[in-house]
Amino acid sequence: MRPRTWVLVLAAVFAVLQLADVTGRDTSDSKNYVSYALTLGGADQRAAAARTVDWACAGQASEAARAQRVNVVRFHAPSPAGRVFAECREAELRRVETRLAAGQTDGHIVPFVGPRLRAIFEVRPGYPVFLLPFVTVLGVTWGVWLAGVLVTVAGGVLAFLVLRTLSVPVPLALTGQALYYVLPVGATAMRPMTEGLLLALTLTAVWGCALALTGRARAGTALVAGALSALFAVKHAQALFLGMCLAGAGAAVALGRRRRGRAAGRGVPAIAAAGCVAVAGTLLLARLLHYPSEAESMQDLLTDHYSRPDRVRPWPEFLHLEWDFWVEWLRRQLSAPLFPAALAAGAWGARRRPAFGAFLLAAAGTGILTQAGHPDITIGGDRLIVLAWLLPVVGMPLLLERLAHRVIPVPPQGSLDEVSGAGLPEAQSTR
Repeated sequence: MRPRTWVLVLAAVFAVLQLADVTGRDTSDSKNYVSYALTLGGADQRAAAARTVDWACAGQASEAARAQRVNVVRFHAPSPAGRVFAECREAELRRVETRLAAGQTDGHIVPFVGPRLRAIFEVRPGYPVFLLPFVTVLGVTWGVWLAGVLVTVAGGVLAFLVLRTLSVPVPLALTGQALYYVLPVGATAMRPMTEGLLLALTLTAVWGCALALTGRARAGTALVAGALSALFAVKHAQALFLGMCLAGAGAAVALGRRRRGRAAGRGVPAIAAAGCVAVAGTLLLARLLHYPSEAESMQDLLTDHYSRPDRVRPWPEFLHLEWDFWVEWLRRQLSAPLFPAALAAGAWGARRRPAFGAFLLAAAGTGILTQAGHPDITIGGDRLIVLAWLLPVVGMPLLLERLAHRVIPVPPQGSLDEVSGAGLPEAQSTR
């Protein structure tokens, strides 16, 4: 089969497997994004609240029913789904109605949480805008599910395109796509949260770096700039982190080349410049639009979502928590070292393309920065650090490339598959 067909087969298999969980993937934050999308579509606060609560509570009811069916004591009891749904719906709608009656009717998000926490989600319209056509046409349940499938499939396809742009053989490029789906990246991207879009847009920027380093500086820089611009609407902290990391990687690559007596080339300075513009633009726009500051985010963390009084001296407490978090995080990783081993393998593979590897490390490093900005050990599934998984997704196929060249014929340069575009030059400039 053609490479394009294999890409579609992997995507289709992944999509079919996701039918195992159509509901029940939501987190406590998901209601904010879904209600945001519904109000953007014209629903009033109460209608958006009812539809969002029905979707979230249906997920809880489904989880409760599945849990009871395998409970060694109560597996023969009647299903609790109806009771769980009714109790959940009544409690959620009562909480919303109380806040609406108190005058918390501003903004697009239904007041499931207090005003200060809601303000943090109000400045992230990108994911609700992405959800809007799906929930409008298919309803909340199937609309949210299909949006998750498509954005996750897109991430896997982008991993394939990145690797093919680097002239990696098709089987290994398909391996990168498969890794995106089977590693925790795929499960996290499927959640009704911003992470799926963050991963896809970050991979778009990585693809732009690969293009810029293989002779397509203009197209690559345009992709990087477009991804950084879109990230501002999804989660502006990621635009800041990625711009900063890409700028630093570009400066390091250019400096390394000059020390070896080589020209920096067109692509590297262009990517670094795009990163610098993103950093400056993000800081300026966030200030002009009065986005919640980093101090507000810190208070949200230290007060458990504003359920306690604000901290008078937040920085010392934050740094104390930061240290304790990483000590505990490292202890947990050492007891089950899949993640550190995958990162090490990805980093070793990235060494085969030193210039590109610097940009890949920069993009993956934004996951570490995101986690460091919110050192909350109670957030399960390593959701905040998930961007770091991009390093093994792209780096591990590169690690296998030397072996693949011995056993897999590499297609002529003029016959690269139609998915990635014809005639890309050999990625010598990435070395």
